[in-house]
Amino acid sequence: MSADVKKGGDTLSKPLTHKEAHSPFTTPPGPTGDPNAIVDCGWGRLIFAHTFETNEALAAALEDESPDRRDIAFYVPEPHVLLSLKPQELFLDPSHTFRLKFEDYSPSDKKRPGFTVRRLSTQLDAEATNLIYLERGMVPVPPEFFWSHRDARTLTVLVAEDSETGAILGSVMGVDHELAFHDPQKGSSLWCLAVSSKAPHAGIGEALVRALTEHFQARGSAYMDLSVIHDNGQAIALYEKLGFRRVPVYVVKKKNPINEKLFAGEQPDSELNPYARIIIDEARRRGIAVEVIDARSGLFRLSYGGRAVRCRESLSEFTNAVALSICDDKRLSQRIVAANDVKVPAQLAENTPEGRAAFLEEYGSVVVKPVKGEQGNGITVGVDTVEWLERAVETAKAVCEDVVIEQFFPGEDLRLVVIDYRVVAAAIRRPAQVVGDGVTPIRKLIEVQSRRRSAATGGESKIPLDAETERCVSLAGYDMDDILPQGDTLRVRKTANLHTGGTIIDVTGETHPELIKAAIRAARAIDIPVTGIDLMVRTHLKPDYVFIEANERPGLANHEPQPTAERFIDLLFPLSVPASARETQWRQAK
Repeated sequence: MSADVKKGGDTLSKPLTHKEAHSPFTTPPGPTGDPNAIVDCGWGRLIFAHTFETNEALAAALEDESPDRRDIAFYVPEPHVLLSLKPQELFLDPSHTFRLKFEDYSPSDKKRPGFTVRRLSTQLDAEATNLIYLERGMVPVPPEFFWSHRDARTLTVLVAEDSETGAILGSVMGVDHELAFHDPQKGSSLWCLAVSSKAPHAGIGEALVRALTEHFQARGSAYMDLSVIHDNGQAIALYEKLGFRRVPVYVVKKKNPINEKLFAGEQPDSELNPYARIIIDEARRRGIAVEVIDARSGLFRLSYGGRAVRCRESLSEFTNAVALSICDDKRLSQRIVAANDVKVPAQLAENTPEGRAAFLEEYGSVVVKPVKGEQGNGITVGVDTVEWLERAVETAKAVCEDVVIEQFFPGEDLRLVVIDYRVVAAAIRRPAQVVGDGVTPIRKLIEVQSRRRSAATGGESKIPLDAETERCVSLAGYDMDDILPQGDTLRVRKTANLHTGGTIIDVTGETHPELIKAAIRAARAIDIPVTGIDLMVRTHLKPDYVFIEANERPGLANHEPQPTAERFIDLLFPLSVPASARETQWRQAK
């Protein structure tokens, strides 16, 4: 690449400098542009590579990446030369760059009911945004960074807020290039678009992108760029729909554990589900050897020093067969924990049509479930008529011939993960629900929400279109093909199981101490070192509860950002814990 320079009427050719030798889509910062421009974004630094005079200086800047951060060198003029300087430390990010020229942008007049987009403005906004980052596998930002930069003009952080609950549903960050390094092109860029998998509304990502676009357009920016991983088809489709077009601009990053899969490739266990993968990833971080025995079933072996332990997700050889059999039999598990001062609901003893009818009359509403089963299969909650009771019994018998009928305890489903007889996570699990838009039939709303939950959980969470879903819709006074009014929320399942589309809300730091003690008593009664204890509670802030069941293989991935996988590996391989952490644990135990 060269530039023509006129001297004495002759045209001479000279090589372009590093700053000039970049994409034809980006003019180098002229005399008003700042050299060596870097913007701290909290999750890492955004390094504007085309403002550096030399590749050596750019490589040195990337070398300064802080631990647990991810720096991004954007607009790299000569990626091949830069990589040649540090081939063991740097890599070319497999992302595409897209650009939206504001002169081509068409605003939307479509209203988005159910949520609003505004600037991040409080500490709670920052904390909620971080939870979404963690849920999406992104690098969190120190909350104080968000807070201290809330009024900074270079960085703009927008959030989508649920109009009814006030919950933060998504977030996006933007960088003003003119303020960052006096960019003569008046550019801007979009980063960290993230929407919670629990968000009940459609169109949140598009609304955030449009809001940021119109924010920078109002400031006088000419365009907005973004970088997106090459195989994120859903995001690319959204950007192209809004008018973004690909440009030949490249990104270089430093190799670190956060982005390892981008330069080392996927591990051979790509079929592992999220519940096995979260454990394996933690093991690998500690240098524990992993052998995948059967990826589809989540079966693997961990080895460290002289010890090897086989696991199926969070079920390990440390759980004995007796404890496993107790968890497998819901009637037996309730008898065992009840004998150890754990409250349980009343259960039907005489399981005959007459006995069932009398039990229903006594308690008004009951729960029907198979004695043996998992993932919410065959369970019917809130049965209040004899007709539905008999149908629920047949549904449960399809899973297991032996059926439990017990008193219905109104409230919410609280899952407590107990590892080594300590509660490491607590979460309220809520049944699947949809929000009406005044146009779409309920059946279609359920299908769309089910696809969203499935995509967010690697296929683990879906809302079944079965008789139980139809019953729940009917109890609310609707048919499956009815139109749900705009803004109305409809629970389409009674059970809060994640495999049937339920969502989870972390309440680890808020749960009443008596509920924590009850979960530990139940785990000790069963003598199981790793378990998910399910309680029905009126609220997690008060001590009232009844024990529902114990799960011998709790899904640890459901409770991020709580350190469930870390505590599981601590139990299996205590010597893999850093010495300083072991000393802290020992002092706390004393």
